[in-house]
Amino acid sequence: MKGNAAAEGFTPMQKSFSMGAPLPPKPPGAGGGESPKIGDLNIGSMRDLKAANLEPLYDLVDAREEIYVQRLREAVAIKGVSAWVDHRPKIVEMIHWAKTWAEKLGCSEATLHDNPKLGEDPTLPPILCVTFDCELDLPPETVRTVCAYGHLDVQPAKVEDGWDTEPFVLTELADGRLCGRGASDDKGPALSWLWAVEAHRKLKLKLPVRLKLLFEGMEEYGSEGLPEFVARESRRPKRRVDAKKAEILLNFKDAGWLADVDHFVISDNQWLSKTTPCLTYGLRGVAYFEAIVSGPGQDLHSGVYGGSVHEPMSDLVHLLGTLRKPPKAGGMHHERIRIPGILDDVPPVTDEERKMYDTLDFDPAQYHAQDVTPGAAMEGDTKEAILMARWRWPTLSIHGIEGAFADPGAKTVIPRRVSGKFSLRLVPDMEPEKISALVCDYATKAWAEEVGSPYDLDVKCIHAGPAWSSRTDHPNYVAASRAVERVYKKPPDLTREGGSIPVANWLQDATGINVLLLPTSASNDGAHAQNEKWDKRNLTNAIKILSTYLHEISKLVGPRPALCRCDPPTPEELATPGFFSFAKGFKCKCEI
Repeated sequence: MKGNAAAEGFTPMQKSFSMGAPLPPKPPGAGGGESPKIGDLNIGSMRDLKAANLEPLYDLVDAREEIYVQRLREAVAIKGVSAWVDHRPKIVEMIHWAKTWAEKLGCSEATLHDNPKLGEDPTLPPILCVTFDCELDLPPETVRTVCAYGHLDVQPAKVEDGWDTEPFVLTELADGRLCGRGASDDKGPALSWLWAVEAHRKLKLKLPVRLKLLFEGMEEYGSEGLPEFVARESRRPKRRVDAKKAEILLNFKDAGWLADVDHFVISDNQWLSKTTPCLTYGLRGVAYFEAIVSGPGQDLHSGVYGGSVHEPMSDLVHLLGTLRKPPKAGGMHHERIRIPGILDDVPPVTDEERKMYDTLDFDPAQYHAQDVTPGAAMEGDTKEAILMARWRWPTLSIHGIEGAFADPGAKTVIPRRVSGKFSLRLVPDMEPEKISALVCDYATKAWAEEVGSPYDLDVKCIHAGPAWSSRTDHPNYVAASRAVERVYKKPPDLTREGGSIPVANWLQDATGINVLLLPTSASNDGAHAQNEKWDKRNLTNAIKILSTYLHEISKLVGPRPALCRCDPPTPEELATPGFFSFAKGFKCKCEI
């Protein structure tokens, strides 16, 4: 197999919304707290087609496992760390690596776009847009377009950080773990789209949809330039009324590259457990703050000057200590946040929600021992309490102090200027602008009334984004559910996640099209951590699931969301019993 790997490794060098509800809608037929069954998800008419026989594809993928491992090894070896400015040429190399593979596999387009912020920062890598055409003989207006997002940059990693192996050398362990930076976040999942196309080519199996790949190289450093690119490439097609035919026609000639997308999919997060796949329908937002205290004109010797001057660092530490009550005060993390008004817009917990947690594959003991490691002291000890703390309650975390002495050894200095960094994770219905105002007002008042420092405080929100959520009864999610069940022989869990993936909001808000989160990584893969890994079984299953998802999408019928010409349902229509009764929450009649 290694000979084959060397031979084939090819080493080149409209209609969604941000929902406030904390729960997915309960589909018809799913009573009480039971997990929704795929067959119960009523999404309107579907093509009554026999599912394509994908067993030969599954067998091919299994047989080529070592080839995929070798390719991932090549990708991991490219040290494209976006936080290391001097390594950004490596990101460009990685993007060209993917582009060359797309071209080898017969894409109709593989275009490198300059980063919209290249003028501000010449080190920013380009954005790669790839298109594989649908190969079925169907009318163009019925061919669905799927756009998959992925990122090819990675987090920093060094052996001295605590890795057991060299982070940029993919190391296969005896238990099937593939350890290396970017293995699961996100090179492995992102490149799996290419291998899914390749599997179709090997079997002469026609691609059932138009597939677009949107690959960037700055995700781990804030996705510089991507929001601007998404906004630019979401330009709507021009509308023209044909009076004779009484039709509205759409002209895509000057529309953006994303304008014809019917379904977005992202595989850049992880499951809730190690063995049960999931679909993610909600993410927390984030508001990140900086509190700057400036004192003397230069650093001072703590022995010579200590005691005769107020110290900026001490005053800042006192301020940060006011943000949350100590554990001794009791209650969960969110209940100890001291900022007035923070919890006002958080939806209350319902009995239906509490029942939902019972059905999920989640082991608190395993989570403690393997995911957060035994040294972490837990807040809550039940499945419900832990998952609520991770998903549905806001948090306030202190991350560090810039300007403080942090090197090994001892340095007796009074820093002249220090900056405290902290953030809040936001849940649905929490508006970032409102949260920013509440935090800044509280910090300013606490600085004056509780700390009483003679120094000036400058507190500001550096960046913020809202929570994101989608509907699990949307056709995009139902297609993914069916794909997962065909591969794993069991339905996926429907979960939320505590982290933030801003591109989900950007794509959804700019286009109005549904975004699906389809993770292929286990809960213990260690994204951003030491010894990041991807299990070999998930490497092959990812290719199977993504391939199957494309076929399930091709079975959807009805007007394509990208070709929508209709207005959203009116409140009166939504209140009408019958057809529109299950359409609440959708913006467009075409989705039903």
